Amino acid sequence: MIREWAKALARGVAAVLVAPELLSFWLRARLLGRDQALQGSSQLLALVPGLLGQYLRRAFYTRTLRYCHPSVTIEAGAFLTKADARLEANVYVGPRCQLGLVHIECDVLLAAGVHVPSGGQTHGIADPTAPIREQPGKPRVVRIGAGSWVGSAAVVMADVGRNTVVGAGAVVTRPLPDWVVAVGAPARVVRERPQRGDEPSPR
Repeated sequence: MIREWAKALARGVAAVLVAPELLSFWLRARLLGRDQALQGSSQLLALVPGLLGQYLRRAFYTRTLRYCHPSVTIEAGAFLTKADARLEANVYVGPRCQLGLVHIECDVLLAAGVHVPSGGQTHGIADPTAPIREQPGKPRVVRIGAGSWVGSAAVVMADVGRNTVVGAGAVVTRPLPDWVVAVGAPARVVRERPQRGDEPSPR
């Protein structure tokens, strides 16, 4: 009971403390667009360490992203670049992660330094006469399925199935199915995980 009361108090304090940044975000969003405004605020809030930082980021993102569940935890150094991102219940975003146009389903764990850009074609490269920075890309939503775990420094540019493990340093360029372990660059499935009800019986 006391613990829940303390959490509610902390959420209230965080909402008050983050109010000036929310006001700044909405003003800049009208002038620059929501994504540009989000990036500036996100980089600033990423600097706040510890539990205070977690509460401030949660208070900010639940009010600015397309969807961010109040149970989401985002560690210091992590930032988001797209206001249409969706983070569902009990998502954990580790330190120094960078997230673009993502849909991260419930109970997903992202270890430190995971990058999830807005698909594999964030920049166009087809025109050899124009600099890459001037060529429009084709951003798309990258979905990471419920219950999955993505290891440190992985780069995820395609969808990941539910309850799937992506090894540290892996580069996901093609969709991964449910209930598998994938490693390497490019990531490949190395084994299936036992699904609920399929676990071997204890001997």
